[in-house]
Amino acid sequence: MLARRKMQSKELAERLGITPANLSILKTGKAKGVRFDTLEAICKILDCQPGDILEYQPD
Repeated sequence: MLARRKMQSKELAERLGITPANLSILKTGKAKGVRFDTLEAICKILDCQPGDILEYQPD
C-alpha cells in the first residue's frame, strides 16, 4: 500500500507518531499484535481497509 500511495515508510511513521523501527516491526510481521487505533490510523492515512494490509497465515 505504501508503494501504491507513493509514500515512504519514514513519512508513514511520522504521520502515525511512531518510530520507523516500530513501523518496521509491524511491516515485517514480527509484532506480537497491533492496536486497533494504530490499525485504524494506518488505514486512514493509506486510504485502505485492514484486509488490504493484513494477511492471515496459519502456523
